[in-house]
Amino acid sequence: MTKKDLLATCKAHNVRFVRLQFTELHGQLKNVQIPVEELDKALDNEMMFDGSSIRGYKRIERSDMYFVPDMDTFCVIPWLEGTSGNVARIICDVAEADGTPFAGDPRVALKNVIAEAKKLGYTLNVGPEAEFFIFNRDADGTPRVDPHDTAGYFDVGPMDKGEEVRRAIEDTLVQMGFHLEASHHEVAIGQHEIDFRHAEALSCADNLITFRYVVRSIAAQHGMHATFMPKPIFGENGSGMHCNQSLSKGGKNIFFDPKGAEQLSGEAYGYIAGLLEHLPGITALANPIVNSYKRLVPGYEAPVYIAWSPGNRSAAIRIPDKRGNSTRAELRTPDPTANPYLLFAVMLAAGLDGMRTGKQPPKPVNQNIYHLSEEESKKLKIQGLPHNLSLALDAFEADAVLTGALGSHITEAYLAEKRSEWRAYQAQVHGWEIEHYMETF
Repeated sequence: MTKKDLLATCKAHNVRFVRLQFTELHGQLKNVQIPVEELDKALDNEMMFDGSSIRGYKRIERSDMYFVPDMDTFCVIPWLEGTSGNVARIICDVAEADGTPFAGDPRVALKNVIAEAKKLGYTLNVGPEAEFFIFNRDADGTPRVDPHDTAGYFDVGPMDKGEEVRRAIEDTLVQMGFHLEASHHEVAIGQHEIDFRHAEALSCADNLITFRYVVRSIAAQHGMHATFMPKPIFGENGSGMHCNQSLSKGGKNIFFDPKGAEQLSGEAYGYIAGLLEHLPGITALANPIVNSYKRLVPGYEAPVYIAWSPGNRSAAIRIPDKRGNSTRAELRTPDPTANPYLLFAVMLAAGLDGMRTGKQPPKPVNQNIYHLSEEESKKLKIQGLPHNLSLALDAFEADAVLTGALGSHITEAYLAEKRSEWRAYQAQVHGWEIEHYMETF
């Protein structure tokens, strides 16, 4: 889309305001709204903002930054239609005052790794499956840990009381250009999943940021609260974000080889090996909050051990049965609080490293890993995932491939922010401690 095309599109859709959107370090969506009359200026990269006010961006001494709008991401926001005109959004990269791409912008970091893959002729395609909970609110609008239903996996109405909200979310996503594939109630009470079609990594990350924005906004319009928090309810399954990924070259899926073992190519095995080797460090990006590790425990269908398997859903990486152009590796460890730009960047960097160095994965584990004892896991030489955020951050910091992929600015800022989060959590006194220790001691 050219600037002329975009300005004409705004006029055709009666756009009155445009939101310039971007993400901060931890994947939180930010934006500034401008009148459509200022869009011409923004498209010439002349819109400035204060980077020191954005977490993980710049210090106050040199904080001037610029928006670099990606015109292909233009979209009218359906629920913000008004009588005086509509509101649209454009996703932006962030640039330094001299116009160079900002090294701390997560979207720029993903584009850098994508460019490295492109030099080798590869394109990464990703299909995420992001789960979420819908909770009720108090009379004053405050969210409560109170699921709106008691339905379970694939249940229907009237047990599934989220059908109406889910349908409204789907309608909105379709209006915004999403190609939806399926939606349903998930295993836990009040838990849902809406799947959209896989896409090239950058577009997929943009879609995932938009998806989270839509889900939370439409739920709020219905008087409910949607959360992507991985484990809000003790004793229930948590929310994951399985990431199906494949590499293509010249439009052809290179993971498929009809003559290979399991009909997988050498490139596929190298990619899987790379993911497995770097998974401890990837976990810091895939499971980025303290609560993430309440999901990664035995007994709730979340992977706990680093292993792979054709078809086995208890493995951290499984290979779904479909072959041909649908051949893919499904990483099952991430959760939907991950910043997709950073997550996709480190997944791709890890997979390419495995291919580049000719790594081979260990033997697949074709038994139920959920039921393995610690001794059985050791016998099979299956390493566990980091047990908490602190251990995951240590693994990430020690992984030169992953830190190199994200660059020093993001690495240092991310580690500083997340270690601060861990220290704050450690210092808190939690309800469980009061319940178990107050009277005993």
